[in-house]
Order: sequence, then structure tokens, then C-alpha cells
Amino acid sequence: MFFKPMRLPLFIILCLTILLSSCSQYQRVLRKDDMGKKYTFADSLYKKGKYKKALKLMEQIVPAYRGKPQGEKLMFIYANTYYNLEDYYLSGYQFERFTQAYPQSDSAEVASFKAAKSFYQLSPRYSLDQKDTDKGLEKLQEFINKYPNSDKRMEANTLVAELREKLEKKDYEVAMQYLKLDDGLKAAIDAFDNFITDHPGSKYRKDAFYGRFLAAYKLAINSVPSLVQERLITAKGYYNSFIKYYKDTDLGPEATEIYQDIESRIVAPETEPTI
Repeated sequence: MFFKPMRLPLFIILCLTILLSSCSQYQRVLRKDDMGKKYTFADSLYKKGKYKKALKLMEQIVPAYRGKPQGEKLMFIYANTYYNLEDYYLSGYQFERFTQAYPQSDSAEVASFKAAKSFYQLSPRYSLDQKDTDKGLEKLQEFINKYPNSDKRMEANTLVAELREKLEKKDYEVAMQYLKLDDGLKAAIDAFDNFITDHPGSKYRKDAFYGRFLAAYKLAINSVPSLVQERLITAKGYYNSFIKYYKDTDLGPEATEIYQDIESRIVAPETEPTI
């Protein structure tokens, strides 16, 4: 029994031919020293969204084109290739290099924004070290200050708000962790104090006022007898600060209950007998 050789449809054959031809052409350009061909081919691949292949060519030719007329475009798409590949460390670095090398470029504003957004993308979840978050905030604010009328300003402000809330949550959670520790109550009071000062518009502000009051109360009732009265009075002061702003909130009744316990524990000072 004989089997006839299977014939591939003409369309598939053409596609395979084009693909193999394209791959061999890419390899030839990659291996040769013709900078002009590398530039043209890299630009073509970039426009087609073939960023990994384009990047290999760009890495070979970027040094040769610095300071030349084609260098401005090449440096921008080089940075943007890293951005599209989600390599935000290198995209941030390369976009910053672009803005320094071509401050008058028509692409300088976009490059500045994408540099800042690259650092925003590097910001980790709130529970981790926030060094990159701080840098992202710094770069976004620099962009807003430099381009106050940019059409990217609204997005930049949104990103700033997101990063600030992440820092707020980080600081608040640190204070709350101290509050849960018997030997961390002093640190909790300090942490809540710093939070209230550093984040005046935070959505966690009410909880920070209450947390400071609760920490002071716990510290007072668990102190050695000689310090109890002094610390109860301090806790009472924190209660007054809380109810000044948040008396009618969901935490108000609980705070008042604790306050009543404080009042029952405070010993009235003895008065001198009159003669």
C-alpha cells in the first residue's frame, strides 16, 4: 500500500518561506557591521512590535549614533523598547538619559513622563521596602512641576495619590504592629504621632488618632504603680484630641467607654487641710 506525500497548502508554504527568509535576514544583519542596515532593520522591527529582536540590534548601534542626527530617535525608541518589554529599571534609566541628552526634543515631555512612570511601576506592595516608591513619587512630582500644563498631568497626579496611599498604609500598619505588642506601646504612640504629622489628609487619620489613644491607655494601666496616674492623664489628653475631630464616628462610643474607665482610675489629688 502506497501513501501519497501530503501536500501543504500554498498559503502555508508561502508563510514558512517568508518566515525563514525574515529570520535569515535578521541573522545576517545582526552579524554584519553595517550600522545603517542595523538601524533601518531595528526601526522596522520596533514598528512591528518585535521588541526583543529590535533590542538586540539597538544594543549594538546605540553607542555609534550618540551625537548624530539619528541618535535622538534611536535613543527614544531604545528607552521605549525597554518600557514595552516591562524592564522598568532600564527604561527609567534610559528615558532619563534621553531627557538629559535632548532637553529640547519634542519627545522630552513624553520621555520625562515615562521615566517617572517606570519608577512608579517599580514600587512594590506596601509591606516591602518603599525605597522605589519614594523615588517614584520624587520623579512624578518633578514631572508635574516641570510640565504643569501637560495632558499627562492628571494621570501623574493619580499615580502620585496611589504611591502616597501606599506609604500611608505602610506607616499605619507599622504603628498597628507596635500596638499589638505589650512592649511596643511606647513605640506605637510615637509611630501614630509621626503618622498624624506626616499624613494630614490620610484616610487612616481617624484610626491613627484612636490608635494613639488606645496605646496610651494600655501603657498606663500596665505600668508600675508610680507611673500609672501620670500616664492616665496623658491618655486622657489623647482622648480629647480624638473627640475633637472624631466624636461622632464609629469609634466614638468605644473611645468614650475607655475614657470612662480612665476617669474611674484617676485619683483626685489630696487637698491641703484649711486652718
